[in-house]
Amino acid sequence: MRRILTVISVLFLFGVRASFAQQDGGVWVQVEAQPSLREAQERAQAYSGALPDVNGFRLNSGWYAIVIGPYLRGDAEQVLRVYRAEGQIPADSFIAFSNTLGQQFWPVSANTQDQAAVTAPVAPEPEQPVAEATPQIADETRSQALQSERLLSAQERMGLQTALQAAGFYNSTIDGAFGQGTRRSMGDWQSFNGYEATGVLTTAQRKALMDDYNAPLISAGMQLYTDPQAGIEMAMPLDVVAFDRYEAPFVHFNGSTDLNAQALLISQDGTKATLRALFEVMQSLEIVPLEGPRQLRGDSFTLEGRGNDIVSYTEAKLKDGQIKGFTLVWPEGDEARRTRVLAAMKAGFSTTDAVLDAAAGSDATQSIDLVSGLQVRKPRLSRSGFFADAKGTVLTVTEAADSCSRITLDGAHELEVASTDPDLGIAVLRPSRDLSPISVAEFSSTKPRIQSEVAVSGFSYQGVLGGPTLSYGQIADLRGLNGEDGVKRLALATQPGDAGGPVFDGNGQVVGMLLPTPTNGRTLPASVSLSANTESLNKALSKAGLAGQSSATAATQVSPNELSRRANGMTVLVQCWD
Repeated sequence: MRRILTVISVLFLFGVRASFAQQDGGVWVQVEAQPSLREAQERAQAYSGALPDVNGFRLNSGWYAIVIGPYLRGDAEQVLRVYRAEGQIPADSFIAFSNTLGQQFWPVSANTQDQAAVTAPVAPEPEQPVAEATPQIADETRSQALQSERLLSAQERMGLQTALQAAGFYNSTIDGAFGQGTRRSMGDWQSFNGYEATGVLTTAQRKALMDDYNAPLISAGMQLYTDPQAGIEMAMPLDVVAFDRYEAPFVHFNGSTDLNAQALLISQDGTKATLRALFEVMQSLEIVPLEGPRQLRGDSFTLEGRGNDIVSYTEAKLKDGQIKGFTLVWPEGDEARRTRVLAAMKAGFSTTDAVLDAAAGSDATQSIDLVSGLQVRKPRLSRSGFFADAKGTVLTVTEAADSCSRITLDGAHELEVASTDPDLGIAVLRPSRDLSPISVAEFSSTKPRIQSEVAVSGFSYQGVLGGPTLSYGQIADLRGLNGEDGVKRLALATQPGDAGGPVFDGNGQVVGMLLPTPTNGRTLPASVSLSANTESLNKALSKAGLAGQSSATAATQVSPNELSRRANGMTVLVQCWD
């Protein structure tokens, strides 16, 4: 027990040691904080019009908190869940405790915690002297405070400076040395909070300062957690996440409240190649959004991701043939608390020689969309496309590039829209850097004949098979269903993922691009498909300042193997991501 208290003291920069126990005072739901009393009173009044039990207190930081309560701990958590689910309080509301709250300002004249109510400051009459506020009675004399201060460790002294800095009273080096700057900031903090400005914090004042600073950690239930199977010991927010299962190389912690936080411990044997593979795999997961910095060094990596309403952080390090690390997933909009929780997790991370059994979780449900029980990020839509020039320009359908935050080719190369033809549904996409296609479309210079054989190359199952397939049929008409030019009708059964794929004639030349099946209230026979003709494709390329490539050789029948070779080298998977 003594060791746990020592580690927690270091982790939380002093002052939180007793906070993991159930609080003796009231438990509250903090919904908001404002920098001025007037703003806080206005917001408290607004909340009071819609919710019961609304109170307001000054925080040690000088801000003014709006809270609901007080309740028993279980009731407070239920209130938090229900009100957040109904949208009546902000998503970043959290559990707070009485020892973090100061003087009460709402309701006016209320005294929930048996403290003097806060009143709005009133400007004095010019003729009248301003009465000095009566300072709160200190629990120790200055001499006694200095004596108790001498017993602080270097880490605890730096913790006080860090808390003063966070409260806006200290802006110098965090070194644990209490010089003139630190003493001045302590005096300012004392004066601001109604104490005599001695420049030396008493034991109770130090606790009040640190309780305010550590309120985000307390609300998340930070505790020292040891996993002997994974060989990892660290601080974890165990009021918002709970152990779920082992599934190598991860220890899964799922959200235990409607905050929907999530955490992973990473533990496996490995080499630098294993570390690199883990780095790549993690970036394919839904819990690591695309936007954010990521860095792989020789023996470690970090990943950050923001998007889809979450913020994710992962770090892992290779040492002595073992890879150890962790992931924290937190909802957006609760950044102050997330930052504090993450800092505590980093600071307290330590390892032992044990490593998670590679067979752990081998009996879990298997799925192509899961990696060790984690959902692989999937695009909103996948369609086919094909290379139209030697630099890697891609022709596809407009639905593959409509309202996408990111467009990729084969899940790797970034694409941007060069031009579109919404009427025909054709999009021209340009790669972010030049590519070197194996094959490029050669457009037929002759008009195809009705009932001539054609083949469509496409990713019928939107990439599940890993490569394009060929579907065979015939040209049924050289016009669309309503007699429109620029479109051909094919007697050929296709899948939605085939849309955007090239249509080949028997000579291996491109005579069109498969279009999506119309969805305007009609159901077409399965064997009816539509294709944009080469004239339409060349117009779309010309609009983007490009030109299609015509066949330079005489048209001759090609073998099925040659047609498959051309199709595989030319057809690409175009993916639209949210």
